[in-house]
Formats: sequence, C-alpha cells, structure tokens
Amino acid sequence: LRELPFGRYYGGVDTTPLYVYLAWSYADRTGDDEFVDRMWDSLCAAIGWMEEVGARNSDGFVTYNRAADTGLFNQGWKDSADAIFHADGKIPRGPIALVEVQGYVFAAYQGMAALAAKRGDAAKAAHWSAMAEKIRSAVEARFWMPDRNFYALAIDGEGRQCAVRASNAGHLLYVGLPSAERAKSIAEQLLSGHLHSGWGVRTLADDEIPFNPMSYHNGSIWPHDTAICAAGLARYQERTSVVKLMSSMFEAAVRFNMRLPELFCGFTRAIGDAPIAYPVACLPQAWSAGSAFMMLQACLGIRIDGWKREINVERPRLPIGIDNIVIRHLTVGEAKVDL
Repeated sequence: LRELPFGRYYGGVDTTPLYVYLAWSYADRTGDDEFVDRMWDSLCAAIGWMEEVGARNSDGFVTYNRAADTGLFNQGWKDSADAIFHADGKIPRGPIALVEVQGYVFAAYQGMAALAAKRGDAAKAAHWSAMAEKIRSAVEARFWMPDRNFYALAIDGEGRQCAVRASNAGHLLYVGLPSAERAKSIAEQLLSGHLHSGWGVRTLADDEIPFNPMSYHNGSIWPHDTAICAAGLARYQERTSVVKLMSSMFEAAVRFNMRLPELFCGFTRAIGDAPIAYPVACLPQAWSAGSAFMMLQACLGIRIDGWKREINVERPRLPIGIDNIVIRHLTVGEAKVDL
C-alpha cells in the first residue's frame, strides 16, 4: 500500500557497526561466500562511514550528537533522554561516545578484517585489524575507571567520563574487547547485588544516583541486555555465572507465562516474590524472545564454524533444574545435526 508509519530517521549510532558485525557473524556461521560477495560494497560503505565519523576525534570513537530539536537526545540502545548522565546525575553535552558502541565498532573492524583476509585482500585486512586495535587501546585507556574497576558509561563532548556503572560495559565482554583481568572484574560486578537483581542484570547499579527500579533504562531489567552480558561471560569462560543468569531469567519467564517482555522492573528478588512487570513494556518483543536462545547457547558453549563445517562444544553446562536438552536439525552447511 506504500504507507509508511514513520518518516525516515537515522537515530541509531550503533546501527551501522552492528550491521557490519551481523554480516560477519552470519558469514562465519554459514560460510556463505556468495552472501559476502553480494554485500561487500555495502559493507565497505558502512565501514567507511564509521572511519569518517571516527576521524572527527583522535581516538577514532563513533559518537552521536542530536542535530535537531526533534531528534532523539540519546542514540544508543538506551535512547531515553535521561539514560546517559554523569555520576552526579547531570546530563552531559555531546558529542557522546557510548562504551558499548565502541565495542560494536571494534567487532565490526575485526569482522571486516577477517572477511577481507578471506577474499585475499591482505592490505584491507591489515588496515581494519589496525583500526580494531586502535579502538581497543582507546577504550582501555579512556573508559576504564581504576577507582571502580569498571568501564565508564560514556565519554562526553568535553572528554570527561560519565563515571557510572551500567550494564553497557557487559557488551564489551560480548565482543571480546577487555583484557582477561578487567573482564573478570566486570563479571564479578555484573553478578553482584548492585547489578544483578536475582532475576537478571539491571541496566544501572543500584548505588548510582539516578537509580530507579521502575525506570525505563536506569535500573530496569531488559532480557536482551542480560543475554548479551551472559554471552560475554561465556566468552571469558565464566560458565557458572552464565548458568546463574540463564536460570534466573528462565524463572522470570515462567512467571511471565513463558513470554519475556521487553523489560521488567529491577527490584531485588525476595523469597516467594515474582518479578514486577513494567506496565507498558512491549509483549511480545523479538529481542526478548531471542534472548532465551542466546543465553542457552552461552550455557552449552556451542559455536559453529561455517567455513570449516565444524561444531565446537566447549565446557557445556545445563541450566539449573534442566537435566536433558535435545537440539534438532542444527544446520551446518548442507548437513543437519541433532545434539
């Protein structure tokens, strides 16, 4: 019918690096060379935009700044107006470099380097590998808070840290950016009582000034956010912690009639209590539904190498209370496998 419910609007700074990372992830999972050939010009244009934006600052960070009063004030996945702030609660001035976005940029550069190498373009592979390492070094230098052993939520337009502990740092684990030592500190704090409510990972630690368990982004629990953190923990071999997160989220899902909502409130779990619903949360929602499978994959340690046609299962753990899991028709190339 050619009816558009919304006008065209580019208000997601993370969309482009995630687009590239998704393409790489799909290619790595399937070994689909024809897909890579078909998408290559588009992927190069996307990575070129990232380099162009990154060139505006010495660190190579991909940042955002609202260009019009009608636009979104914040343009990461936490896009509410009060989602990004300094430790004292003040709203920072742009352009804003979000910590998780730099992780996505790092992953996109790594993915493009790997794809270029597969295509026999050693020069581009070396260039994008160097760009990934530049971002990694800059994040480690600029975002790390030595006094809190955690990554800052963001860097503002004046180069100051938004020195806040939020779930965003868990996304760095997902892409494998932190050193093993720093990853361990992040893992411990994600599972601490300040960030883990007993049902999932809060978007904001409960000892930060704007914390509110009933807020949209400042203390609530988003299943997809918890799942990304869990997948990151698995990447650093924190399998026991993954099992804990998977089990608590499964128990939350049971109380939501097996339909995980977009988000729910971040109140601390008590014996006999149920998770508190967020009144206007979308239900169902695709990334909440997908989070269950992401967390299960993190528990089971399954990784598929599409190029080699291999399934690798590393230190698998079953979620608490589940004794047997059967996975049917797992596609690897032309084959289908049951586990």
